[in-house]
Amino acid sequence: MSAPAPLRRAAVEGLGTAALVAVVVGSGIQATELTRDIGTQLLANSLATVFGLGVLIAFLGPVSGAHLNPAVTLAAWFTGRRTGGGLTLRDVSAYIPAQVVGAVSGALLANAMFDKPLVAFSTHERWAGHLWLAEVVATAGLVWLIFGLARAGRAHLAPLLVASYIGAAYWFTSSTSFANPAVTTGRAFTDTFAGIAPTSVLPFLAAQLIGAAVGLCLVAVCFGSPATGDEDEALVPHDGQQPSARSTEEGVLA
Repeated sequence: MSAPAPLRRAAVEGLGTAALVAVVVGSGIQATELTRDIGTQLLANSLATVFGLGVLIAFLGPVSGAHLNPAVTLAAWFTGRRTGGGLTLRDVSAYIPAQVVGAVSGALLANAMFDKPLVAFSTHERWAGHLWLAEVVATAGLVWLIFGLARAGRAHLAPLLVASYIGAAYWFTSSTSFANPAVTTGRAFTDTFAGIAPTSVLPFLAAQLIGAAVGLCLVAVCFGSPATGDEDEALVPHDGQQPSARSTEEGVLA
């Protein structure tokens, strides 16, 4: 079976990111309506995110790679330039807008499901140096894990391990691990538990891009450059394809 058309892959990225943000925002709203204990609210929000993300990676990975994250998409493009594989700039220019539009749509959907104002910009300020550092750490760890799995030939573990990492990072980072420029942007459109004030978005995005670069450095230090023979084993085939050298990490990203 031939690989999915670029437009369909981009559409899947948009839909997957919308679903992810709907899970994050919706579970946050539900948690605050069920309990006033902040710890319990965060636990409910993180568990729902872990389960939802794992499902989405396993479900959509064979179609688009289930990046659902512009930082990961950019990292996949950057690492593929040396070998001529991976994402092209055309792919990137389709994936990232789809992810951002999907993230905003997912936030609006969650607002609507819980009878909140459809568009309500968050008033939750997240403006502090320790939060930006946390976003660098969270995103670096995510990229390190994703691309490390690819280099180690463990791509099939991505749904479980990536979701588990995000669940852990909810708790060990002060920012609760946004680690995703699209999700960060989408969460500005909901004045609920998971929201982030629009004025706080840009520093988070900058920290996440720095984190992605740090993560790629960690991959290089720990695993080196991928050997030609190892690239095939790291790829999760798209839409029934047999593994090929195209896009070493593309199919394991979340």
